[in-house]
Amino acid sequence: MHSSPSVVPPGPGTGVPAADEPSNALPPNTAPAPPNAAPAPSNAALSGAPSPDALPSYAVPPVDEAAAVALTQDLVRLRTVNAAGATTVEQPAVDLLCGLFTEFGWPYDVVEVAPGRPNVVAVVEGGGGPGRTLMFEGHTDVVTEGDAAAWSVDPYGAEIRDGRLWGRGAADMKSGVAAMIYGVRALQQAGPFPGRVVVGVLCDEEGLMLGAKAFAASPPAAEVDGVVVCEPEGYEVCTSARGGIRLRLGLRGVMAHGAMPQEGRNPLIAGARIVAALAEVEKWAAGRYGTHPHAGTVTVTPTVLRAGDPDQLNVIPGHGVLGIDVRTVPGTDHAEVVERLRQTAVAAAADVGVTVGLTVVDDRPAVEIAAGHPLVRSLVAGHRLVHGAEPPFGAVPGTTDGTILTRDAGLPTVVYGPGGKWIAHQKDEYVEVREIAEYARVYAVAARHFLDGSETLTGPPGPGTQEGGDAA
Repeated sequence: MHSSPSVVPPGPGTGVPAADEPSNALPPNTAPAPPNAAPAPSNAALSGAPSPDALPSYAVPPVDEAAAVALTQDLVRLRTVNAAGATTVEQPAVDLLCGLFTEFGWPYDVVEVAPGRPNVVAVVEGGGGPGRTLMFEGHTDVVTEGDAAAWSVDPYGAEIRDGRLWGRGAADMKSGVAAMIYGVRALQQAGPFPGRVVVGVLCDEEGLMLGAKAFAASPPAAEVDGVVVCEPEGYEVCTSARGGIRLRLGLRGVMAHGAMPQEGRNPLIAGARIVAALAEVEKWAAGRYGTHPHAGTVTVTPTVLRAGDPDQLNVIPGHGVLGIDVRTVPGTDHAEVVERLRQTAVAAAADVGVTVGLTVVDDRPAVEIAAGHPLVRSLVAGHRLVHGAEPPFGAVPGTTDGTILTRDAGLPTVVYGPGGKWIAHQKDEYVEVREIAEYARVYAVAARHFLDGSETLTGPPGPGTQEGGDAA
């Protein structure tokens, strides 16, 4: 818990509420259309989304674009790499954000999820009476820059050149954090609104998502009606996200001399046969679960095969490890896929006398929200007002904190944020500078729609794990 006077311990009525704040209040502590934002009527047809004309229109509030860009630069200049064993990752970014929240007068709460790994959550009361609770969510940890010499810019220089802001985390997702903060600030400065907004910056998204798991298990999560995850998706409103299963296969053979292979049981040969057999598992899964309109098909990818000692090339190893990354689509039965993989691996290794032990390292389900859900409709309305065109719908190719918030807390989540969809984790990462304020404007308008609760669901819910009805 932060000791700043602006930080209030968890508990009802401890924020800066309106006089008629409901008793379940959370504890506190027109731009040109982008080139790829063409109308996508087929998405509405697929999910039964209601007519956009049913929604009221709001003015786009002014956003402090210079400040939003400057915050992005300040965050990118912090090397918050989620490295194995690191005990200080997000803390410098959290310190920066806490200072900003104090300046804005936003009560916030800091919770250390693991040593040196804090979540920071601010609550902004609308002052316009009871209403829904909307959360904007992001993270400030990043993956390593890798070989800095391979970059054409300083990975942590936050240089602005050719209309782009360059650096590790520029797209994934420090620009998203800045956009959501200044979008909420613009909403607040435009006047009172019903309900409240939660600004959540959670730790360890690039690892095991410990921050999202901790928040999902906390009492405040139960009071959230919808979450916009501000990850980079290239102007797409991502109503689905692929699931992920990370598997480790332990291969146990018999060590022997390389000159006498008949005396050994080689885990490398077993591993090679399993890898070859994975193509059939992938083919089976594609037939079993079909092709999702946005998320595609199930993929089964070997990522690690390790055995032996490069300094002992005349020794057949006695054991090895095979890593597999499975990506799933909504409707996939993960237990069935894991069992199919286990049977396939055991059969392939048995031919050479090697035994297999399978461990599920991580299991994250595919999630989906109906296009007609009030959260999605509000976001679409914001995009339409700011860009003058309908946004395309899409799927997150990996998983986000939203996956965990849906899985563990049942929260409706949608993913939409600045930055190219495919630029994350690459060298020379960047975000288009204009996108930062564009997304902040969309967030402000979308929040107003959602918090007013003026839209109704008139179309049938789409398929998936999240309900299509009213979020209130």
